[in-house]
Amino acid sequence: MSATVLGLALVAGLYFTPTLFDRFVLPAALPHLPGADVPPPGFEAASSPLGVPAATTGSTAYVLQESPDPDQQFVAYDPCRPIHYVVRPDLAPPGTDQLIQQSVAAVSAATGLQFVYDGPTTEAPSTDRAAYQPDRYGRKWAPILIAWSTPEEAPDLAGRVAGTGGSSSLQVTGEPYVYVTGQVQLDAPALAETLAFPDGPALVRAVIMHELAHVVGLDHVDDPTQLMYAENSGRVDFGEGDRAGLALLGRGKCVPRI
Repeated sequence: MSATVLGLALVAGLYFTPTLFDRFVLPAALPHLPGADVPPPGFEAASSPLGVPAATTGSTAYVLQESPDPDQQFVAYDPCRPIHYVVRPDLAPPGTDQLIQQSVAAVSAATGLQFVYDGPTTEAPSTDRAAYQPDRYGRKWAPILIAWSTPEEAPDLAGRVAGTGGSSSLQVTGEPYVYVTGQVQLDAPALAETLAFPDGPALVRAVIMHELAHVVGLDHVDDPTQLMYAENSGRVDFGEGDRAGLALLGRGKCVPRI
C-alpha cells in the first residue's frame, strides 16, 4: 500500500529529552541513598550479555542516533540486563496488544536485547518524562513506556505522524553513555483506521517496530526499502540495513555502575 493511501508518516526518535538525564554525566560512584534521584546501580546486571544479535548480511543501509560523545560511535542499552517495558492501554485499538508483543520480539531477535513486560501502567506520555520514578516503578530505572495517545494529548502526533519514539541516556565517569529508559507514543485514532485496511495489522505492527527501533538507537535512513525510512511506504518488516544497525546496537558495552 502506498504512503499516500496509508496517509501516515513516521517521526524520528529522541523526541523527549529530560534535562537531568539527556547527556548527563554522573560521578564514578553513583549515590544509592533512598532519597537519591538515581536508582542503586547494577539492578539485574549480569556478567555477560543476555542474548546474541542475529546474523546479518553486513548492509550499511542504516543510520544510528547521534552520540553525545564524538568519540563514542553510538549509544545503546546495556545488553547485560533485561529491558523492562510497560504499556498504557488507554485508547488501544482491539488486538494491538499482540502487535506490541510481536514488535518487541522482532527488535529483541535482531538486537539480542532481552525485554521483559511489566504489565499495564496508568502513566501518561510526557515530553519531560522522568527516567527514575521510584514511587511508581520502584528503585530502578523507569521501564520503557509504550503509550496509546492522541494528538490532543501528545502534540508530536499532530498531522500525519503515526508515532514517535526515543530514549534518554546518561554516563558514569569513565564509562560510555548508556540508554536507561525510553518512550513510544502511538496515534490511537489514526492507527485504528489503519487496522481496517486488508493488511492493517501488519502496517500497524510495522509502525510499532519502527518506533521501538528508534528507542534502541536507530535513526531515519534515506532508503525506502528499509523500515527506518521516514515515511511508511507499505513495508512491514525490517530490511537488511535495519537488521545490521539493530545488530550493532545489541553489542553495546555492559555498564553495571549504572
